[in-house]
Amino acid sequence: MKPAWVERFGDEVSTEETHGGLAVGVPPELWVEAVTFARDELACGFFDWLTGVDELEMGFAVVAHLYSLERRHHLLVRTRVPREDPRLPTVTGVYRGAGWHERETFEMFGVVFEGHPNLIPLLLPDGFEGRPLRKDFVLAARVAKPWPGAKEPGESGHGAPSRRRVRPPGVPDDWGPHA
Repeated sequence: MKPAWVERFGDEVSTEETHGGLAVGVPPELWVEAVTFARDELACGFFDWLTGVDELEMGFAVVAHLYSLERRHHLLVRTRVPREDPRLPTVTGVYRGAGWHERETFEMFGVVFEGHPNLIPLLLPDGFEGRPLRKDFVLAARVAKPWPGAKEPGESGHGAPSRRRVRPPGVPDDWGPHA
C-alpha cells in the first residue's frame, strides 16, 4: 500500500508503518484527495473515526482511521493545520460518517471543517466557553471554593467523634502515630 501513495502523490506525502498499519501524512490541501484515494483506490471503505491532536506550536493534527474490509488493512491519514486558523475541507462527501466526528473535533479543538453541512456544537452544554481538548484550556476556570462541611465525622468540633483510624493489613499496632 505504501508504494501506491508514493506513486500517486510523490514527495508530497510521508508514510510510516505504525501499529500494524500504515500512517500517511498529507498537506491540508490534499486532505480530501488523499481520503478519496484511500476509499476508491485502496478499498478503505470503512470509516472508523476522525479526531484532532493538539501539538501546541506545530498546530493541530487531524487524523482519520480507515479500514479495508476486503484487504484487511488499517490506514491512518493525517494532516496538520495551523493553530492560528485551523481549517480543513470536510470529508463528509467522501464518508458520510465523518460528519459526527468533524463536529466533535470542531467543538473540542476548534478545527473548522469548511463545507460541513451542519458544523454546530454536538456534546457540550449551551453557553460552554472554550475548547476543552486544547492543551491551553484551563480546567479550573473558577476559583475553588472550600468544602462547606467537615471532612470527617467529628472534625467540625461538635457532633459525633471521629471514627477510629484503621491501619492497613500487616502493619503492626505499635507502628506509626497513635491517635
